[in-house]
Amino acid sequence: MVPKVVREPSAGARRAPRGAAAALVAVKAVHTLAWFSIEACVVYVLATGVAGRSDRRAALAGAVVAGECAVFAANGFRCPLTGVAERLGAERGSVTDIYLPAGFARNLPAIHVPLVAAAVLLHARNLRRARGGARVELHRAGS
Repeated sequence: MVPKVVREPSAGARRAPRGAAAALVAVKAVHTLAWFSIEACVVYVLATGVAGRSDRRAALAGAVVAGECAVFAANGFRCPLTGVAERLGAERGSVTDIYLPAGFARNLPAIHVPLVAAAVLLHARNLRRARGGARVELHRAGS
């Protein structure tokens, strides 16, 4: 019979609070739903930009995306739910704490930034065209 060795947790080790597993699942689920909602707005803004429509719905979807980007940047380019997930016992509470394939989740910022930039450029083009069509060209006398 081999005696069982009981190891004491190290002084720096964090212990997850009771019910943390269920709470962590809830945080991941909320995070995933938020991500899907925000990405749906990105897709909508891109689609309307390509279609040449810059309307109030596109502006609202763009505001959701801009708000998410502002929160992410204001939090040191770290999702605010990261700390919550880590306090609940996640090994790493990064964007990979959502229910997406790990390789995809790990590369979200690299995927997201070019899409947002493309949407901004498309809508800038659309707005420039809309204003250009309504502008009256002034010609100098004698030319």
